[in-house]
Amino acid sequence: MATIGFIGTGEIASAMVNGITDQGHQIYVSNRGKQYAAKLSLLSDVQITNNQDLIDKSDIIILCLLKNTAKKVLPKLNFRKYQKIISVMVDISVADLNTLCNPANNIEITIPLPFIANGNCPLPCYPTGLTVSEVLGKNNRIFVVNSERGLNAHFAVTAMSSVFLSQVKISSKWLSQFTQDKDSSEAYILEMLGEYLRSISKSNTIDLNGAIDALNTSGGLNQTLRNHMEKSDISNNLLVGLNDFRERLKLNLTE
Repeated sequence: MATIGFIGTGEIASAMVNGITDQGHQIYVSNRGKQYAAKLSLLSDVQITNNQDLIDKSDIIILCLLKNTAKKVLPKLNFRKYQKIISVMVDISVADLNTLCNPANNIEITIPLPFIANGNCPLPCYPTGLTVSEVLGKNNRIFVVNSERGLNAHFAVTAMSSVFLSQVKISSKWLSQFTQDKDSSEAYILEMLGEYLRSISKSNTIDLNGAIDALNTSGGLNQTLRNHMEKSDISNNLLVGLNDFRERLKLNLTE
């Protein structure tokens, strides 16, 4: 098992720690995010310490900082050449990380979401997924992406999470008008959609067109609502929003 150090202690770092605790690792967490660090310190395999100490003690370092903070904090730290680095930071490239973490150059980037604490979190990785698999592969599926541009596009589509949840919130509020049960309405919609999406993703051959066609009975409720939403240009608005990330994430269509 590994010795793993987390630099940056926010929601994502906390979720990752909770997702790998009790797996035989020794985990070191920076004392930067005191609220999260205090809770994590209650775990038997977690120690809270400063950034340099956890680098000195860890074989694998996981970077969970905001871009501007990383550029201030990381150059002041002394990494080792053969340390493995996992970054979960948006807007910082592999080239940037090679400079910030020099002389360490075994670097991977991945994109965890908060539910990684419970496992089953898809993890796109670049340029390989070897270290990510070592730390997080037991309970999560690894997707190795063949370019940094492709990885950045994965960063962009994770933003759909809040869009999806916003629609769930609106729908559950509408439903609860008739049930007078807010909690049950939210649980029903989340479980209904979650299990439906899970059944599609777990099939041997994913067929989104077929799944939509199965809900396309003429005059049916699904077709009627989807047609209404499409008339409001929801599909084009989604593409416009995703395309707005192109400059920030360096998403040129040609490389």
